Amino acid sequence: MNKTELLELIANGENSRVEFKRDDVHPDSLATEIAALLNLEGGVILLGVEDDGRIAGLTRSRAQAEEWVMNIARQNLQPAIIPVWSSVTMDDGKIIGIVELPADSPGKPYKARRGNAWVTFIRVGSTSREATREEEGRLYQSARLVRYEIKPVPDTDFQSLDITRLENYFGVVLKRSVPDREDVEAWRQLLLNSDLLVQAGEHACASVAGLLLFGENPNRRLPQAGVTAVAFPGTEKEYNTIDEERIRGPLVSVVSARGRAVDKGVIDRAVDFVNRNMGSMAWLEGGRRRRKKALPLDAVREAVVNAVAHRDYAREGTDIEVALYANRLEVISPGRLPNGVTVEKMKQGVVRVARNELLKEILRDYGYVEHYGMGVRNRIIESMRAHNATEPDLIEEEDRFVVRLWKERRQS
Repeated sequence: MNKTELLELIANGENSRVEFKRDDVHPDSLATEIAALLNLEGGVILLGVEDDGRIAGLTRSRAQAEEWVMNIARQNLQPAIIPVWSSVTMDDGKIIGIVELPADSPGKPYKARRGNAWVTFIRVGSTSREATREEEGRLYQSARLVRYEIKPVPDTDFQSLDITRLENYFGVVLKRSVPDREDVEAWRQLLLNSDLLVQAGEHACASVAGLLLFGENPNRRLPQAGVTAVAFPGTEKEYNTIDEERIRGPLVSVVSARGRAVDKGVIDRAVDFVNRNMGSMAWLEGGRRRRKKALPLDAVREAVVNAVAHRDYAREGTDIEVALYANRLEVISPGRLPNGVTVEKMKQGVVRVARNELLKEILRDYGYVEHYGMGVRNRIIESMRAHNATEPDLIEEEDRFVVRLWKERRQS
């Protein structure tokens, strides 16, 4: 955009695709305008221009302004974006920053941070306001986005999925007949009907869930698809570690007819990491020395499965974190709890809402997920009480959910 075009844009004033903004506003304010424009038809934000069109100029350097905008676009928006940045110097030396937002951005509805919440905003004329439930629903429909987990993953196809794991799931886990490996069309139709492939124009792409569960190399297209596991010697994070592993690959294991894992996936490998590093506890009982694992594996597995099944996969670049300390295990899942889910409901076992419904259902087929939403109550809370009489911590923070299991009772 040259100086003449910029001056003409300013002269025409704010409208449904043009917003004037100072560059010293609160980041949430800029994020609101970015989200609202993206949710309509894109547009442009001019930084350093007052509401009445008066040119005030940037209050910071070009580089600082660009970094500020990019940080907001990544940290204060869901999903994160990378806008086009440029700037123009006016005749009096004042600089205007230009933030350009595409009309066909695929991540609708975009949400902007407002305090501790994420809110969908829309553009109405020259103003931005919070979307109603119906308006947000229309955004999902217009973007053909029912759920993130069944979005098509670009540049993938049937060959991106592990045929051995697919045969194992349909043939061994579900006990149904499967097509011959060479019958690609029959497989494609089966996977389309199962939402593991999704039609995208003329092509059938792997869905997010399909790639996560059965992908040959999920992290190539979904870098957030994995677990970072670290065991620390003390009670705080430090540079020295006992063991660490970046766990990558498909979520589920290849299982035998008896249900034994013969080629382990991310979930089982993460549980194995905790099992080999958690240590044990010993005590005397009737003159005999007794020993058991520091944590019950049922509770460990449920914490890992919950993180995998319910994390927000739209938050890119952030692994699930499994952190083992001398006194506790922490399993940290990116993203807040899904709408309608609370910690209290999880404790009571009355949760019926899932962010990733397809993932949850397939994990249930494998026996990872308990029916009726009772896993947290039965496999975590009750298991920990029976094992060492401790109460697990279930903590919803600003942008993550933490399950904390204690190895022993804390001193009051």
